[in-house]
Formats: sequence, structure tokens, C-alpha cells
Amino acid sequence: MIARVKMDELLKNCMLCPRNCGIDRTGGRRGVCGAGEHVKAARAALHFWEEPCISGDRGSGTVFFSYCGLQCVYCQNRAISRGQAGKEISTERLAEIFLELEHKGAHNINLVTPTHYIPQIAAAVEQAKKQGLLLPMVYNTSGYEKAESIALLRGVIDIYLTDFKYMDEGLSGRYSGAPDYAKWAKKALKEMVEQAGEAVFDGDGMMQKGVIVRHLLLPGCLSDSKNVVRYLFETYGNRIFYSLMNQYTPVSGNDAYPELRRRVTDEEYEALIDFAVDLGVENGFMQQGGTAEESFIPPFDNEGI
Repeated sequence: MIARVKMDELLKNCMLCPRNCGIDRTGGRRGVCGAGEHVKAARAALHFWEEPCISGDRGSGTVFFSYCGLQCVYCQNRAISRGQAGKEISTERLAEIFLELEHKGAHNINLVTPTHYIPQIAAAVEQAKKQGLLLPMVYNTSGYEKAESIALLRGVIDIYLTDFKYMDEGLSGRYSGAPDYAKWAKKALKEMVEQAGEAVFDGDGMMQKGVIVRHLLLPGCLSDSKNVVRYLFETYGNRIFYSLMNQYTPVSGNDAYPELRRRVTDEEYEALIDFAVDLGVENGFMQQGGTAEESFIPPFDNEGI
């Protein structure tokens, strides 16, 4: 676990994510991501829209954190990624939230966009475990991570639920302002796999330990998606689980990106699935119809916070 003094040091010169902004978040300033010293979250509730081995029949105890260091132009959760929704809470309150979600029957504690709060989360997990928390911890991330920061989570996180969005620098630069995305995502994923090891499931098929890599197919980006899946399979084979997603939903205000105004076609998605199967992917999840809907975006109304 990260000691309190270490937490303060990390926030005084914040280099937690690849933006490396070096802001002193303890002095009232905010990093490139928008986050300050205190945790800000917009929802803590049972969530049923993750992969089956995460959501199960009781739901994943999901905490949606405010702000994000990646800022994708097509973000469906922009109300929280831009920090418009949510309220600030203490580390002690975050620990209480974990325990409350466990009491509600959650299969796990699911931390959504947690990178900029790694020190506070580690402290909250330690507190909650001392009070009896037994659930697996899920780190649900964009994949734009530093391996050094992920290394701080040894003994804290059980399951990594990470995106791998791009291989192409042009696409990651245009859509996420991060032409270096793949470079960082590769190193971070290596650390995640080394930590989590081989996937472990309980008797009900719920993941207790392991790595799931998500990839969202964007309209017109099938070639890059194939490159992502090829890299993952050539590097990790079926040691990881693959979640290939077709739920891209056009968002308003993207006039500068006319190519993103449409949804992914069935033909594009089927081509990606066929490509993955032909490579030899066996441990995988796919989506079927009705996922590209704004109704799948939960309300960020501070429930459970």
C-alpha cells in the first residue's frame, strides 16, 4: 500500500499519468486532467452493463470518478470526464462507499477512470480492508497509463479492465490528443498482466483476478482496430480476455469530426470479430445489437456519493 507521506509527495508534483504535468495538487492547483487534491466522484452504484464476469447477476459496485487525463472527443461520459458532474469526498468517505457497495451485494468494486486518484484509492482500499472489505478490486481505465503508476497498485488491484484504444499515432492524436497513446498503453498493459497473472474465476463464473482488454471500434477505423487486436494476440495470446465493442455512439458538438457522426456498421464489426477469431482469440466477449444507445449511459447524479 502507498504510505500517507508517499501519497502527499505524489500529489505535490503530479506525474501519475503520461501527461506528466507536475502540478502541485495539494496547493489548490489542478492538473491537466482537471483533478485537484481531493477525490471527486459522480456515482457509486450497482452497475449491470459491464462484461458478464464483472457484472454478474448482482451488479458491479461501480464508482465513477470525475475528470480524465485523456479527453477523447467522442467520450460518452463527458459529464464526468470534463468534471461537470460529481462532488468532492474524503478518502475516509471513499472507503465507506466501498463497504456500502459490498453490503448492497456487489460482486466487486469497480473503479472507473481512477488514474488521477491512485494515492487516495490505495489509502481507501487499505482502510476498507481493515474494516472487512473482501471484494475484488477492478481498475477500469482508458489504458493511457504509466507502468510506474500501475506498479503502485500491487496488492491493491485484483482485476484490470483496461482499454487499448489505438495503435495509430494519427488517430490517437486526433481523437484523444495523445499521439503517444500506444507507447504508454503497451508498457502499462505489460505491468497489468504481470501483476494479475492468469485469470481466476469463482464457482459462479465471476472473475476474481485477471486482465480484460477492451477495444471500441470507431467508424472508419477497422484497419487500426485489427492492428490493435493483432498486437494484443501476438503479445499475450489467450492469457488475457478480449472485449470487442460496437457501442460507439455519436455525441453532439463534434462538428470538427464529421467522420464520427455515424455509428459502426454491422459489417465493420463482424469483420473485426472474424479477424479476431481467425487469429485464434478464444477468451473474448462481443456485443450484440442495441448497445450504441445513450440510454446505456448512467445518470451522474451523485447517487451513493
